[in-house]
Amino acid sequence: MIFVFCAILLWLFGWWLNGRLASGPYAGTRLVRFVAPLVFGLTVIGIWELVVRGLEVPLVILPAPSVIAVRFGGSLPVLWADFVQTIIKGALSGYIIGCGSAFLMAIAVDRWDFLRLGLLPVGNFVAALPIVGTAPILVMWFGFDWHSKAAVVVVMVFFPMLVNTVAGLREATAMQRDLMETYAATYWQSFLKLRLPAAMPFIFNGLKISTTLALIGAIVAEFFGSPTLGMGFRISTSVGQLSLDMVWAEIVVAALAGTAFYGLVAMIEKAVTFWHPSQRG
Repeated sequence: MIFVFCAILLWLFGWWLNGRLASGPYAGTRLVRFVAPLVFGLTVIGIWELVVRGLEVPLVILPAPSVIAVRFGGSLPVLWADFVQTIIKGALSGYIIGCGSAFLMAIAVDRWDFLRLGLLPVGNFVAALPIVGTAPILVMWFGFDWHSKAAVVVVMVFFPMLVNTVAGLREATAMQRDLMETYAATYWQSFLKLRLPAAMPFIFNGLKISTTLALIGAIVAEFFGSPTLGMGFRISTSVGQLSLDMVWAEIVVAALAGTAFYGLVAMIEKAVTFWHPSQRG
């Protein structure tokens, strides 16, 4: 019970420290915005460790963070190979193809109204299809290697990116578009000078949403067929072997990759849309 008591004390200390950071004289600064979530995360990990140790939770139910860390450190070559197979080859390639083609299609949809009226309802229908139904079909079509995972990612990210980009291209007001026509601007001049900059927050919103969808799609697709490699394959086989520490090690890799991926897109957004009110400090 001493571990559980220490967990309660740690929770109270973390609560107090975060409260002081949030209400102190440096609240709102960049340092506090970095330290506060770090303190919260370390507090959760510490409580997790103490509770699991104190209650003697079996490994097959929930391994302690220290056990996961040991497995993570001892399996770096395997985790790296799975990362390259799933994230770099499957998720990233599908993300680039899906978002790029969705952006080009959004320009066509914006240019011709019949595409907007005909394609977007179909897109909403396809976006609602469950991945557990489409992934096995795409694996059958494209094989068991990373190509089928990239195809699943393309299907998952295409329509969210398309809808956001089309909405962004229509963000410019009628008065602004009329002003461009008054200046005798061509469609492409109006597109590049007015409508594309106005659409940038929407485009990056679609890109950030797609980062999560890409990781989920690539990992889940590997449950339906893959070579003896990949994060989804490793999670599936490790669960069957009751090796829950390896499962959590793969989850840590996925979480770190997803956070870095999202953060990279957010950094690019801040550099590109520095003029937007949401980016002003």
